[in-house]
Amino acid sequence: MLAELAAINGAFAIIKSTIANGKELASAGQAIADFAFAKEDLQAKASKKKNSTFGNDLQEFMALEEVKKKEAELKSIMYLYGRYGLWEDWVKFQADARRKRQEQIRKARLKRDKIVEIVGIVSLSAVILMLISAIGYVIMRRKLWL
Repeated sequence: MLAELAAINGAFAIIKSTIANGKELASAGQAIADFAFAKEDLQAKASKKKNSTFGNDLQEFMALEEVKKKEAELKSIMYLYGRYGLWEDWVKFQADARRKRQEQIRKARLKRDKIVEIVGIVSLSAVILMLISAIGYVIMRRKLWL
């Protein structure tokens, strides 16, 4: 959780310094994307910890509140210094990126499940082959021909 919060703070500092230096908001595009992905990761970890009995509720709450505050400040920066409709486009971009990321995670899980299935089938086949070979060896050793 601290790594995500540090990434959010770093990205936000880059965005603010970009605006303070009079540059275009678009030149801080990577920092804005880092902010969004770190925010999403933080929210995902917080929701996972909610289901855990060992979660530190106050720390999670304070981290999410800090993110909300920084996001509100980012919104005002986009409204003040960005082009018309930039915030709405940003929200749309976040939704699309989240959807793509979830699709990638789903595909990775399916691929991993397929690999586990293949390894299981190969292992089971090897065990069955060894068992048949062992039975054949015992039969030949005792000269018990079929």
